[in-house]
Amino acid sequence: MQAQASSHVAHAAPPGLDELIRLAAAQPLAPDCDHFYFLRHGQTGRNAQRIFQAVDEPLSELGLQQAARAAQLLAGEPIRTIVCSDARRAHDTAQTVATALRLVPTPHEALRERNFGALIGTSSAQIDWACEPEGGETLAQFVARKRRGLAAALAEPGPVLVVAHGGTLYALAALLGVPVDLGLLGNAQPLRFFRSGPTWAVTPLLRQADGDSALA
Repeated sequence: MQAQASSHVAHAAPPGLDELIRLAAAQPLAPDCDHFYFLRHGQTGRNAQRIFQAVDEPLSELGLQQAARAAQLLAGEPIRTIVCSDARRAHDTAQTVATALRLVPTPHEALRERNFGALIGTSSAQIDWACEPEGGETLAQFVARKRRGLAAALAEPGPVLVVAHGGTLYALAALLGVPVDLGLLGNAQPLRFFRSGPTWAVTPLLRQADGDSALA
């Protein structure tokens, strides 16, 4: 997953992702660090059912197991700071990893998944990222929030581990000019972002073979 002249979407991406990439490219993220880690939260019941989730959605039993496996994979990495979304599923995943690393995660509301408003509780199978859900965030608002939240997270003492959501990963990749590879969106799959000069790339610590959902 190497950055190219312009970000693109690998495989069959959901509608509206090109607009997310366009919005992110208008003001890219330029952290001072040269590498960091990202972890999407473990699976939840509504992940498996492909339903838009509220912030209090808990991890499923599988999600708890995935978080424990991620903690094992990350235990040998030189992580100094863990910053996470304050949504329950992300915070609980971060706490599992933090316990193994003997760290304390710092929750940030700005790292939450996009607020889909009236769509929460409905099917996300046909998600359109360019939608404007009643009572929720527009795509522009979401990208701007992620830009602020990720900039703050990556300014912490590094290497930093960010624990958040599928939407956060879409935004992060776009903000760094890294093509979005849907194969990296598995639940609790640790990723390492690294920079060579101005160019960012990402590699998985381990690819998951199970068909985890790619949202929220």
